[in-house]
Amino acid sequence: MTLRVRFAPSPTGRLHVGNARTALINMLFARKTGAKFLLRIDDTDLARSTADNEAAIERDLAWLGCVWDEKESQSARFPLYRQAAEKLREAGLLYPCFETEEELERRRRIALSRGRPPVYDRAALRLSPAERAEFEAEGRAPHWRFKLSGTVRVFEDLIRGRQAIDTAALSDPVLIRADGTFLYTLPSVVDDAELAVSHIIRGEDHVTNSGVQIEIFEALGAAIPAMAHTPLLADIEGGKLSKRLGSLSIEDLRDEGIEPIALCSLLAKIGTSDPVEPRPDLGTLAAEFDFSKIGRAPARFDEDELLLVNARLLHGLDYAAVRAGLAQAGADLGAEFWHAVRPNLELLRDAADWAVIVSEPLAPVISDPEFCAQATALLPAEPWGPESWRSFTDAVKTQTGAKGKALFLPLRLALTSREHGPDMGALFPLIGRARAVARLMGEVG
Repeated sequence: MTLRVRFAPSPTGRLHVGNARTALINMLFARKTGAKFLLRIDDTDLARSTADNEAAIERDLAWLGCVWDEKESQSARFPLYRQAAEKLREAGLLYPCFETEEELERRRRIALSRGRPPVYDRAALRLSPAERAEFEAEGRAPHWRFKLSGTVRVFEDLIRGRQAIDTAALSDPVLIRADGTFLYTLPSVVDDAELAVSHIIRGEDHVTNSGVQIEIFEALGAAIPAMAHTPLLADIEGGKLSKRLGSLSIEDLRDEGIEPIALCSLLAKIGTSDPVEPRPDLGTLAAEFDFSKIGRAPARFDEDELLLVNARLLHGLDYAAVRAGLAQAGADLGAEFWHAVRPNLELLRDAADWAVIVSEPLAPVISDPEFCAQATALLPAEPWGPESWRSFTDAVKTQTGAKGKALFLPLRLALTSREHGPDMGALFPLIGRARAVARLMGEVG
């Protein structure tokens, strides 16, 4: 049996970190097991789906490294959904309902006021042919509901363990709206069956849906895939992510300068028993992937933690790995520069600030003019190397008697205009003697 998983975004908006985590988990499972990874574009909502959003989703997935083996679009598969609906009608499992949304809402409120669950009462099944004809004469088009069995459906979730869904406690789901358009449920089941999806991996908000979908799989005579439902992403306080932290779209994070493997490392490890640390590549994340490591509590996404993971990743990268990114940021000054500044970076683009400091004219900050003038006279002759800073500061210390902060801070401010930054021993040779003289003398250099 060929294993197959799917990621099914709707092109009605941009890809969010929660969606991206689902895509990533599917992709890691596929790499670990040799499964095929299917990208299914759920564009049945023709009014809201756009080609621009679809292209953006594909661009975001490619940036993350979630490369799909196959692609399908639901908008090209409507004939299959109509055939499935007709099969359910013939079996007496798909029935027409004529209630308006206002009528249904009134019934829900009455049920709740009487302490009963707001489950649809199947009034449509009790309509006579004459009553149906009367509704049709009024111009009412029916919506279509799937008739649930009213039994407990049990399945073994690969993350949550044994799940039991009592379909008697659920309303018969609407599969087709009054305007003839399909809701999510039927197309999803038809596609999973027809495309031979072996494992459905998605968020835990679909657990109850699984009981419904199992019955539709059976009604269509299709095999039921294995299922795994991951905890949803929450913010650091456990609240809903989208409401507290904004959209957090992949596009936004990419534009902010986050490295894709840093984001993948965080999304793959939060909510698991593994430590949240940057991994070198997706192959490593795939090798470490296991459903048994995923906990039941919400996975908490913290933007500060993402920045920390991103920084740790950069601190371990060699020059060859970042050369193209440095060039794009206008900060490719060579391996010596990279090794000097990388311990102080959160984002790769931050290197551009230090490239300016070591190679462009800079207005110095002179906190003690007399001290800086004395230091200027003690600058060593070039060439400068790794020991030049120490020999220079030793000479200034001997000459002025300054030490500690009184020695180092005025020199750092004059040479970099910053109170903090990379090790001056590494920056000093990059700045060079001519700029050092100008800056210590209070001149732009």
